[in-house]
Amino acid sequence: MNAVGLESYLIVGAALFCLGLIGFLARRNMIVMFLCAEMMLQGVALNLVAFARFRGNLQGQAFVLFLVTVAACEAAIALALILMLYRRKGSLDVSLWQDMHEVGWEPAEDDEPLPEIPLPAPLPHLTPAGIEPPRKEEPNHV
Repeated sequence: MNAVGLESYLIVGAALFCLGLIGFLARRNMIVMFLCAEMMLQGVALNLVAFARFRGNLQGQAFVLFLVTVAACEAAIALALILMLYRRKGSLDVSLWQDMHEVGWEPAEDDEPLPEIPLPAPLPHLTPAGIEPPRKEEPNHV
């Protein structure tokens, strides 16, 4: 039987962490940044479980249970924060929230503005298949 070695799990966990880190640093959308942070947590959790399995104890797996619990609580708080900030600014772009900086700090400005994204063309309207059933006439309320 060909068992998967510890190195394979560590490579996958490191890849998850690196992809999450790159996504977190490269994106401005709060939801995408939050999902990338969660991806980094899952990479760490995979490494902890792999080390616990390799060493033959349950300490890493128990720590991952706490990590997943904290991540679930963080998800609820982050979602509430994202909704509150979206209601205030009308956008999830992080660069629009520069006025919320700490007193005494200069607001950070981006080197270049966000590119304009063209709207996609409207989808064609498909006709219904078969015969349409007759519609009921609604009574006129006077």
